[in-house]
Parts: sequence; C-alpha cells; structure tokens
Amino acid sequence: MTTARRGFLRNSAAGALAAAWPTLHFAQAPAAPARREFSPQPEGWRTFELTTRVDLQAAQGPARVWLPMPSIDSDYQRSLESSVTSNGSTRFLHDGREGARLLYAEFAAGAAQPYVELTSRVQTRSRAVDWSRKVATTESADTLYFYTRPTELLPTDGIVRRTALKATRGARTDVDKARAIYDWVVANTHREPKVRGCGEGDIKTMLETGNLGGKCADLNALFVGLCRSVGLPARDVYGIRLAPSAFGYKELSGNSASLKGAQHCRAEVHLAGYGWVAMDPADVAKVMRLETPQWLKTTQHDVVAPVNKALFGGWEGNWMAFNHAHDVRLPQARGGKLGFFMYPVAEHTGGRYDSYAPDDFRYQITAREIRA
Repeated sequence: MTTARRGFLRNSAAGALAAAWPTLHFAQAPAAPARREFSPQPEGWRTFELTTRVDLQAAQGPARVWLPMPSIDSDYQRSLESSVTSNGSTRFLHDGREGARLLYAEFAAGAAQPYVELTSRVQTRSRAVDWSRKVATTESADTLYFYTRPTELLPTDGIVRRTALKATRGARTDVDKARAIYDWVVANTHREPKVRGCGEGDIKTMLETGNLGGKCADLNALFVGLCRSVGLPARDVYGIRLAPSAFGYKELSGNSASLKGAQHCRAEVHLAGYGWVAMDPADVAKVMRLETPQWLKTTQHDVVAPVNKALFGGWEGNWMAFNHAHDVRLPQARGGKLGFFMYPVAEHTGGRYDSYAPDDFRYQITAREIRA
C-alpha cells in the first residue's frame, strides 16, 4: 500500500460523491431497447480470439514482459490454444499455487524494436444460477479452505470481519449471507471514475478511511473479502470484456477493435447447494454511475434494476477470465509482487512500465469473434 494511495483515499473521501467525469463510450454497441432488459442465460458458446501485442519503447538494458493468459476451464469458459510471435525469447509458464498461466518474454540489451504478440482462443458463455435447483458440491475441502484465506490486500479480520458481521446480522444460510453482503456493497460503495485502471483492491484502507469509491478490483474485492471473513469461500476472477453487450448496456460492453481499458474483475462465491456462483456488484455500481448522464442512486431505477437482479448469480458471456490469482510474484521480475495479474507487465533496467498507461507502455489488445 503506497503512501500516495493512502493520501489519495483520505483526501478524496469528502469530495468523491461530487466528482463528475466523462463516460467511457464503446463503439458499435447495439442500440438500447425502449425497455431495458438484462437477463443473460447460459445458452450456447461463443468463440473469441484475443490478441495482445507489446512493442517496447526506450528499453534500457535487458527487458522482460509478462502477459496473462486465459487459465480458466469451467462451465462458463473453455481456455483453448495460444500462440506467440516475438523477436525475443518466450516461454509459457504456470503458477502452481493459483493456476495462473502466463507468457514470459525476454529481450537482450540493445535488441532492435523488441515486440511480443500473444493470441489466445477461448469459448465463453453467460451464467445464470437456477435458484430452484440445488446441486451436489464437487469442490474439495482444501480448495474451499484456500478461498477463505486472507491475502495482503484482502484481510479477513479486524474492520473487514466487523463490517461483514454487521452486514450479515440475522442471515442464516450461505445464500442469505451472500445476498446481504452483495446488497451492502451495492448500497454503500460507488463507482469512482478518478481511480486509475481497475483500482488496487486495498479493502482495509477503503473501510478505514470510509472512502468506498473505486472500480471493479476495489468493489468486487470488497465483496470477496467480506465473504471470506464470515467463512464463505469466494474469489476474484480477473479478465477482460471482449464484445458489446447483447442488451444494449454501453458500460457493460467491450469494443473488440481496441480493448485498452476493457479489463474487468468479477467475483464468485461458493454457496452450499449451488457451487460456485457468479457475482458482480461492481458492475451494478458502474451502471448506476455511468450508464446514463445522471448518476442513478437507486437500484429501483428501470436501468439499474435488471442489472442488480441478474448480477447476483450471473453475468454476460461477452467477457473472458484470465485467473483468480492474488499476491502474484512474476518469474524473473525485479519489481515487487502484484496484488492481482490482469494487465500486461514489463520491466527494463530503468524499472517497471506503467501497466495502467497502455499508450505510454505501448501495448494494444484486440479481440475477434469466430463464428461457425
């Protein structure tokens, strides 16, 4: 946790609600229907190719690049083959602790125009839990325990646990607890456009300062940390939006031709009788803040209500997951560990490039849908 970050949170808490920033618009999104609808269902798979290209500029001495790869195989994603082109040395690596896959590239000092391009193919589909139908739990006890642990940015004691206990007072079942925490996050946090990238996910500082504004890696991390603190296995799912929303929501869309800034963190919680269930209170906050010219401050609004309902138990399949990884130590890296691994990362002798500045770092991400 940097001093600058703590200072920003403390100094911006009082003015966060008054800030007004422009909406990020995605090209080619479908026109919104007259009556808003948002009801993704797991009906068929979509196939995408995701391409990430890095062209290193002004590299001093040897340089290294790490790119996240799709690492999830589940009932909502199939991570298929990946290929790479580069004028450096490349390797596909795997984090044995949390299952994150990555491409590692390195370039000798003085390499002319170092570049690396990674193309990965995935299949995705939407999710929607059937609350009327319970299923047998197939996850191992060890895995469930793993997803209740604290991490550096997700402590499960102190103010985090006190907040969760207060939010879940009177809740008896896993579903009741998850619902209470989801509703608490939606009611008490807000989308803060001034936060860089997807945020940092430092939930303890958020709660201690009372500044509950942030982006997806902040708000969904808060949901995950609160769940873990009361014994609900939960995890962040780090990924990227690939295509426009089928329901006309521009803020829930990705522009396939340029996915800079399309990274998005979601969440899952493991509920008795239902297994891993999709959650995304951060996207509710995004729709409330940015979908219309006015900041919508109630979930009862016609634009917000269907999103608030569907994202408790589901999400749309125009997005793909990279990994669930926290506290990531990149192989051969000189810089410190990452709170999460969702963006390209590169280093040279002069230090680490700014992953939140793709134009300065010089990377681009695109996607294309492959139709049968």
